[in-house]
Amino acid sequence: MSTDEPTDSPEPTESTEPGEPAEYDVPEGGGEEGRSDKNDKRQRRLLWSYVLAVVVTAVATVVVVALLTNIFERRHEALVPTQRVVDVDEDTIEPAIWGQNFPRQYETYARTVDYERTRYGGSDAIPEQKLDKDPWLRVMWSGYAFSLDYREARGHAYMLLDQEETERILQVEQPGACLHCHASVMPAYRYVGDGDVMAGFREINSMGYTEARNLTDEHGELLIDHPISCVDCHNPDTMALRITRPAFIEGIAAYKEHVEGIEDYDVNRDSTRQEKRTYVCAQCHVEYYFTPEDNQLVYPWTHGLDVDAQEAYYDEIGFSDWTHGYTGAPMLKAQHPEFELYSQGPHAQAGVACADCHMPYQRDGALKYSNHHVRSPLLDIASSCMTCHGGTESQMMERVNTIQDRTQNLTDRAADALVDLMDEIVAARESGATDEELEEALQYHRKAQWRLDWIYSENSHGMHAPQESARILGDSIDYSRRGFAIARQLALISPEDIETEPPPPRGVTPAEEAPPGVYE
Repeated sequence: MSTDEPTDSPEPTESTEPGEPAEYDVPEGGGEEGRSDKNDKRQRRLLWSYVLAVVVTAVATVVVVALLTNIFERRHEALVPTQRVVDVDEDTIEPAIWGQNFPRQYETYARTVDYERTRYGGSDAIPEQKLDKDPWLRVMWSGYAFSLDYREARGHAYMLLDQEETERILQVEQPGACLHCHASVMPAYRYVGDGDVMAGFREINSMGYTEARNLTDEHGELLIDHPISCVDCHNPDTMALRITRPAFIEGIAAYKEHVEGIEDYDVNRDSTRQEKRTYVCAQCHVEYYFTPEDNQLVYPWTHGLDVDAQEAYYDEIGFSDWTHGYTGAPMLKAQHPEFELYSQGPHAQAGVACADCHMPYQRDGALKYSNHHVRSPLLDIASSCMTCHGGTESQMMERVNTIQDRTQNLTDRAADALVDLMDEIVAARESGATDEELEEALQYHRKAQWRLDWIYSENSHGMHAPQESARILGDSIDYSRRGFAIARQLALISPEDIETEPPPPRGVTPAEEAPPGVYE
């Protein structure tokens, strides 16, 4: 046999010592059997690797398919946010019917019946009587219906019921114009106006409240029977935001023309969607008055939106809401000018809408919608405030508390100054001062009370515009103190104190008492 031919014998190893026999590397298990074991193990490892790869691939495939399916479903949700279950139109004022098509929005709207409070306000089962909490209000509104009943506001679900139950309605006949902002009233305007909303608006304004509230259609169904509803802010065909209230449509057009120089302004045509997210609220959360001759509802915005511009408007037309029962001054009653004060504040300047804070966006899957549980942002700081502001929720709450506490402090001081002024005017009149002599003091009473009432009746407690609120209350205190100084002078001088000859100057010796020779 040739020595070059391969053999199956193991190779000898180098011996460690001379003369020792050669050692051989013998595979474990010996020869062919050892190599077979190695191949079997290698094959088993490869098999398990293939199995693992298949399993991992299958799991990854399932995950990816599930993710893609979820994405496609969410995209479909976003493209088709609602399912039309029932038809709604301009006369559908019952929110529950709309809720069949828009369940998420309706479920949150229905929560406006909830009772929740913040530090300076909120909704209660039995609304707090503010006249008892702040007794000076009865003096401030002496002779006016608000001195009979003025309670804490509750959620939108109660807006019509609470109006019907207030002593301001039960004891004093009010005009039908009050329903403009407390009910879903558009079908009534169309019905009474034979399809002309503006004509119906003016006719219902001039009715008495009870007559207007009990209007029925040809079937005997009440035309006004629900608080604010979906149809008041949304187009029933497209759900786009829209402005429906006639007084706002006229008021904002007058403001745009006389203040901004924009003629023929149509709020539904010319405003942006973000502006509408404020305007739908501003339809009602505003200052207003009723014309003396026929109780037409008017928003006094031709000179501007701020407190001074509105006062200038009222002065120009010679308007007063009533004659004060305590002082006899011609008075203005501020309503709830949230929109006007907000318009002077930092949020308005930054383009933040009312709905951004009071109806913050929520997500349900891919669907984003506004929370219709309209309430104080302080009850949902995470959604209402922290989407823009830095820091923590507790820091934000402390910031708000500081602003509102300072506003309350200024309000209390302004109220003290106003009561002092009113008391001094009465004291001056009892001392014999005439209305002509008191005219300037009475005008200061009007100016001071208008500003205090404007901030007190505005529901943000200074938050909508902190610096403007402080300025207005500071002006109120100043006007009260000016009027007080005038009335005090009149109160100290009675008719018996007036002499035909003035007394000699103090500190000067009369001539007849002077030493001889001084005046010779």
